[in-house]
Amino acid sequence: MKINLLVLGLGLGATILGGCNDDLSLVGPSIQPPEDGITVYNDTFHIQASTIQMNGVYAKTDSALLGEIYDPLYGELKSDYMCQFYCPENYRFAKTPIDGKIDSVDFKIFYSSSIGDTLVPMKADLYLITKPLEKNFYTNFDPADYCDMETLMGSKVYTAYDQSVPDSIREDGYSSHVAIKLPKEFGQKFYDETINNPASFNNQEAFNKFFPGFYVTTTYGTGNILNISGSYIDIFYKYNIKTSAGKDSIASTWERFNVTKEVIQLSRFKNSDIESLLQPNDDFTYIKSPAGVCTRIVIPSKELAPILEGRILNNLPLTLYAMPQQDWKYAFEPAPNLLILPEDSVKNFFEERRIEDGKTSYLASYNTTTLSYSFANISNLLKHQLENDKDNDLRLLVVPVKRITTTSGSIYNQTTITSALENYMSPTGNKLRKDKEVTQLVVTSCKYH
Repeated sequence: MKINLLVLGLGLGATILGGCNDDLSLVGPSIQPPEDGITVYNDTFHIQASTIQMNGVYAKTDSALLGEIYDPLYGELKSDYMCQFYCPENYRFAKTPIDGKIDSVDFKIFYSSSIGDTLVPMKADLYLITKPLEKNFYTNFDPADYCDMETLMGSKVYTAYDQSVPDSIREDGYSSHVAIKLPKEFGQKFYDETINNPASFNNQEAFNKFFPGFYVTTTYGTGNILNISGSYIDIFYKYNIKTSAGKDSIASTWERFNVTKEVIQLSRFKNSDIESLLQPNDDFTYIKSPAGVCTRIVIPSKELAPILEGRILNNLPLTLYAMPQQDWKYAFEPAPNLLILPEDSVKNFFEERRIEDGKTSYLASYNTTTLSYSFANISNLLKHQLENDKDNDLRLLVVPVKRITTTSGSIYNQTTITSALENYMSPTGNKLRKDKEVTQLVVTSCKYH
């Protein structure tokens, strides 16, 4: 049976046989004596693979990215976010502002690290959300559907490495952040609402109606992306106090609202200049995160079904081999982990917070020595397809993921296990091989007589 399939960039398997053609072929029909009643088969075949655009991915998280960066191979990535702010039930100002007046308001963007040139000037802009956010945690939303894009709340030109911060402060636990001044009237509105309409602060739902949140983006500069660890609104004011000597005095304080896991934060990613990655390619297939491109693999299970009928599937090794990363400045790093799973299960997998199960989903980590991702034995994927949909080929996606782990077992015998998998939210790029030497799979099966 001849299979004529287009093969794109993959390196596959530890049991590849030399000198094979495109036919499904029976290799070594038996490795045990006939009287043992078992025949073992090795059938070789080729697969299809291609690069496809991901558009939006599921990203329910309280972290975010902000900025824009360009890679000569993987194109441009722009990232920004929209967020609500947490409000404690029945919130009120801790003190009474003097004459009921607010002094100033800051919006602060804290970041744990950055990617790219830390000295390139960037400009952050802040817009008011006017429509309540929906729990649609996909990264391809349109901010114009939620925001008043004609009214700028504030802006700030910054560099990821703030040279105005003295080394003595930086070494003393300084937290890197961008502070954007907001109109004083914005903070005044918050205080006045606690007095005139306190029900707006009774619960989170009421607060979201009063203040739906902010959209944070960049409108100037490219070359840097911040890893956002927190977003805060600080409302500053003065209040009257009595000193220990019983005299009247004035003190300063602030009220803080921040983004937490209890509220909605939506990350957005725009990938451009990726057309070359999507073109038919005889040499490579590509993966780019976040929400860029991924690899689709098609195993010809429809062709394999009659050949494997009545057999037990034992082994189907799969290894993807990457090319070395580019050597230009700020080149994208390879994805630390790749997940392979059926294309039609990707949506539910991430929305339902699943982890790899060794049956319909497999995880592989990047090997820096061999530049590869080994998924070991994925025969259960083929078995599941043959049992449930043998009339169609098995279509798989390979997507970059963040693996969160925990340990189990005794102190002397601990095992690291996956506790969560998320779509990978940092810039990465993989260029996977597709040359003929590494493009065939071998499925091992057996049959009892």
